[in-house]
Amino acid sequence: MARGKRKTVVRQNGAEGKSRRTRAATNEGAANRKEVLDTKSMETMLWKAACSIRGEKDAPKFKDYILPLVFIKRLSDVFEDEVERLTETYSDAETARAVLEADHSLVRFYIPREATWPVVSGRQKFEWPAAKTPKTLGEQLTNTVRAIVRANPSLQGVIDIVDYNETRNGEREVSDDALHGIIETLSDPRYRLGLNDVEPDFLGRAYEYLLRKFAEGQGQSAGEFFTPKEVGWLIAYLMQPQQGETVYDPCCGSGGLLIKCELALKEREKTIARPLKLHGQELTGASFAIGRMNMVLHDMEGEIVRGNTMTNPKFLDGSSLQQFDAVVTNPMWNQDNFDPEYYESDPFERFDARGGYAPASSADWAWLQHVHASLKETGRAAVVLDTGAASRGSGNQGENKEKAIRRWFVEQDVVEGVVLLPDNLFYNTTAAGIIILLHRSKPAARRGNVILINASGEFQKGRPKNFIPDESLRKIAAAFLAGKDVERFVKVATTEEITKHDYNLSPSRYIDVSAATEHRDVQEILDELAALDMEAKQLDGELKEIFTGLKYRWGRSA
Repeated sequence: MARGKRKTVVRQNGAEGKSRRTRAATNEGAANRKEVLDTKSMETMLWKAACSIRGEKDAPKFKDYILPLVFIKRLSDVFEDEVERLTETYSDAETARAVLEADHSLVRFYIPREATWPVVSGRQKFEWPAAKTPKTLGEQLTNTVRAIVRANPSLQGVIDIVDYNETRNGEREVSDDALHGIIETLSDPRYRLGLNDVEPDFLGRAYEYLLRKFAEGQGQSAGEFFTPKEVGWLIAYLMQPQQGETVYDPCCGSGGLLIKCELALKEREKTIARPLKLHGQELTGASFAIGRMNMVLHDMEGEIVRGNTMTNPKFLDGSSLQQFDAVVTNPMWNQDNFDPEYYESDPFERFDARGGYAPASSADWAWLQHVHASLKETGRAAVVLDTGAASRGSGNQGENKEKAIRRWFVEQDVVEGVVLLPDNLFYNTTAAGIIILLHRSKPAARRGNVILINASGEFQKGRPKNFIPDESLRKIAAAFLAGKDVERFVKVATTEEITKHDYNLSPSRYIDVSAATEHRDVQEILDELAALDMEAKQLDGELKEIFTGLKYRWGRSA
């Protein structure tokens, strides 16, 4: 879809009708996060749905059939929430639906009656015109998808990706029995997917699970993985977005980081007169589609476009990159599929002027260069990367391309902080990540310093992955905002210290979190051992007396 058209769609759904339909949703944030469908329940739901078509389709294709139905269920449940809200305004449901027939902009997405989930699941009857009565469940589902797309053109290419009634060689690709199994699973009352029933990026999480469980090789090799939700919230708390700011994610996936920035703002300020203006670019088709849907579902002002940001950035100001107040992103780590010659011929001059060219083996610092070029003069950023990005090349003699770029960022005093995350948070690796925080115009008190936070111990064990609890998220964000040394947790390092350590930005280089070594007087230790020996002999004597009295022999016979 063209960028201009997307903007029009957002404005139509977001300007005149927005105040009428978002009153119930303006406080989507921390309060709702604690009562939503949890990850385990979501995965159970998707596993059951997948079992319904196991044997009929190859595992990597499961997502193509399941995800659009999850989309439809989510859309229908959200639509029901909005009809219920309008019913309170217009006194009864029929009047509310009649008003909606006349003005679709009152809701995020308008769902025709025949496409609502109660009709799809057979729990509510619908009088089909004689000539249009579907002969099979597969035909009904395909008609459902087409009806939703006709009513919401922005969803074209999002949910209409398969024909549920497709037949090959006289056989259905997916039988009605299998489709019925998926529908029954999603119809379970425990799996309601309305406005406040699921995480903001529920659709992205569902897509991630289906990739990871049934198409892992394909998904991971393509870099299709999502930022753990708590890391997304941490970034939003670290960035402290302000009303009316522009926020950009050049590798936006399903839009989770952008959405959390807006929700964190609502959580902090409650009343939002000027919402954030969100912009995202994504290469992968399915992630792009989910991101586009998520943006509208959450009434957020913005634009999601598709394309390769590194080679074809879409957000431009004339012939230059568009610049933003804030950038948040989690690019693919250690990406090695960019031709180094491209860096040298970059028409946007992102690389040479910012410390040189990244090596062919890793584009980590090339992404940071793109992020820096996309910031306004007062802009700031948070970028999630592999831990090696903070230290590769430091301590080695001779030049290293990544170290040279790090040197430029340090000498320009644009690195505001680095947060070391715990191990085993990300689904596609057990390795820890880091968050590198940039600021093109640091506050005076922070100039010449970098706030290093070793948060490697701030986690709870989970299955299969660890997670950062909410209190730790608040602790980390508060420590960064305070910008003061905290023993074994925060080190405010000067530019001179970092230069001395050969531009190593790894918090573990400056903050030791290992157990402190206790030094004691040797004689004190010997006295303690002697006392323990005396106590042991006393206990032995008591035990011998007890067992001898019970006619047992104490010790071996000669």
